[in-house]
Amino acid sequence: MIKIYPDSITYIACPANAATGGPESLHQLGYHLRNDLNIEAFMYYFDFDSRNFKNPIHPEFEFYNLPYELKIPEEKDNPKNVLIVPEVQKSLFLLHKYKHIRKAVWFLSVDNYYLSKVTRKDHLAFIIKNPRVNLDILDITSQEMIKQTMLKYGYKKDPLLNSVEFFLFQSNYALHHFKDLRPNYYLSSYLNKSFFEERTDLSRKENIVAYNPKKGFRFTRKIISSAKDIKFVPLINMSRKEIIQTLQRTKVYIDFGNHPGKDRLPREAAILGCCIITGTRGSSGFFEDVPIPEQYKFEDKKESIPKIVKKIKDCLENFENRYKDFEYYRQVIINEPQKFGEDLKKIFVKVEQ
Repeated sequence: MIKIYPDSITYIACPANAATGGPESLHQLGYHLRNDLNIEAFMYYFDFDSRNFKNPIHPEFEFYNLPYELKIPEEKDNPKNVLIVPEVQKSLFLLHKYKHIRKAVWFLSVDNYYLSKVTRKDHLAFIIKNPRVNLDILDITSQEMIKQTMLKYGYKKDPLLNSVEFFLFQSNYALHHFKDLRPNYYLSSYLNKSFFEERTDLSRKENIVAYNPKKGFRFTRKIISSAKDIKFVPLINMSRKEIIQTLQRTKVYIDFGNHPGKDRLPREAAILGCCIITGTRGSSGFFEDVPIPEQYKFEDKKESIPKIVKKIKDCLENFENRYKDFEYYRQVIINEPQKFGEDLKKIFVKVEQ
């Protein structure tokens, strides 16, 4: 457990002006520490570009109403206080700036821990050795790159983690992968409240299959090519409202990406009434992280494609029945905010001076 004293302050490191799933989880953590556990918590924004932004808070997160710092005051670098950082390199480097504060890392992703270590030199060397891999110079999400990076940058010898006292894990996948980091605590995440406020009319669902082209597209493209009679819609360049509207009229969501943590899109799609079909990589290989029937999980191999297309068509043609197969998954997602609060109370424990 992480002991919180009467005058303790908890700082949560977060990239400024960023609105992806990771920063949202970090803001949720700050919100519940302050409002549920009555713990003094501050966002600690780094990489703030004051030339282009008036303040470091992204507009989507202003409603959390969290106080913040752009650096931790020198006098606050003491053992009573806690600094929590996400797993990427820029935030891990912050740990070296402070000598006395207690430190924790929240692994929101497995892959991003490794990929954030990749240098331009590493990436160029990888492309030279793998000329058949069609990668943009800035796109380092290929499975081959991740595997090689894991081999080169093993976490057990990572000096950045030597000063860390507590390790939090957003998924069972991460908890399993980093099993030698202790003490370890499970702390997942939950969806933005806007998804729970929506009411989806299942009778208005269309024969559409949605997918995320930023993850696993090399394999997803093969599925699309093998099912030209099916309408596929990419979830890209959309606002949160547009994603909600698209998923509300979609019957199936497929995701053959890396699943570096408990990804939000599959959960968002499920709560908006979609059938979910995934691969088996990362967290999707753990029932605890993606609790859908095994018949909806496929290895991303060529021989799986006919089975995947058949399953997609089954969901489209028999949607009313297939929809019921995801009732347990939807209930788990609905209960995640409550579970988040319960887990926080197990991890952060108030003690007397």
